[in-house]
Amino acid sequence: MRYAISRRDLMKRALVAGTLAPALGLVGKNLRAAELTPLDPNDPAAKSLGFVTDASKVDAKANSTFKPGQHCGTCLQYQGKPSDATAACTIFAGHSVPAKGWCKVWAQRPG
Repeated sequence: MRYAISRRDLMKRALVAGTLAPALGLVGKNLRAAELTPLDPNDPAAKSLGFVTDASKVDAKANSTFKPGQHCGTCLQYQGKPSDATAACTIFAGHSVPAKGWCKVWAQRPG
């Protein structure tokens, strides 16, 4: 027995799939973020970029690019929402960083 699908049914299914795909991606992203290990400030990569877990403790004299108000939650590299306590960072693959942290690679998030 052959089953024929109408163009209208095909379009409906494509629309539903297109709507659900991003939602499923967000669920997967949140699960992956929970699997990340927190970045150790003593990690060689973190040290080389002046990473600190609390931006209020940045030595402004040693980090001339630092400006008050900068922190991971407002950085372009931060993969979470600014309100998330921790999230992945494109600079430190495999690790999560605190939203209140900072490093020399900080770049303003658009918006």
